[in-house]
Amino acid sequence: MCNLYSLQTSREAMVQLFRIENGELPDWAGKSGIYPDQLAPVVHDNSDGLRSLSMMRWGFPPPPKGKRPVTNVRNLTSGFWTRWLREPDHRCLVPLTSFCEWSQSTPTTPHWFALGESSDDRTLTAFAGIWRIWQGTRRGEDKDHRLVAFLTTDANDIVRPIHPKAMPVLIAPDEFDRWLRGPWDEARELVASKLSDRLTVVNVGARTDPVSA
Repeated sequence: MCNLYSLQTSREAMVQLFRIENGELPDWAGKSGIYPDQLAPVVHDNSDGLRSLSMMRWGFPPPPKGKRPVTNVRNLTSGFWTRWLREPDHRCLVPLTSFCEWSQSTPTTPHWFALGESSDDRTLTAFAGIWRIWQGTRRGEDKDHRLVAFLTTDANDIVRPIHPKAMPVLIAPDEFDRWLRGPWDEARELVASKLSDRLTVVNVGARTDPVSA
């Protein structure tokens, strides 16, 4: 997955779709391009077990031999990642209205994918993700940061012609509870997303996707 997505929706729409229970909600007016190391809304359970919407920074700290923050998680059997995946408290949903993949041809071209029947549709949905609290310096701030990363899987027939390597894992609304609260043996089955076959290319050539949901 390329490191770019959009979330063109309101806080109220996210509260309704994700059944947010926590009253402390971040302001959100929509954004047509979200990049690594930026803040964006994330759905998770808080310490009281209430479903919450919080702002988190995109990118886990580098693994032991890495140098850059990790935005996408692919190897779901790695002990480095399963310690987060196995714990429901660290699983999350990342709201989006479209995501971008770059073509492998020269010159490379951004292609935006969204759920819907036409290029005008931007159905609010969610990436499968994991999150954690990390103490360190990000964006010049030395403090406890909430960090998030997305899961990826093999590209399907829709995404593969543009980006053959991988695509993000999408979670359907009737599977939100299973991803956030289910045992890992059940939650990992959602990596084979039933939403993927509904994707449509909605924008080509632009570095942002400004069409509202």
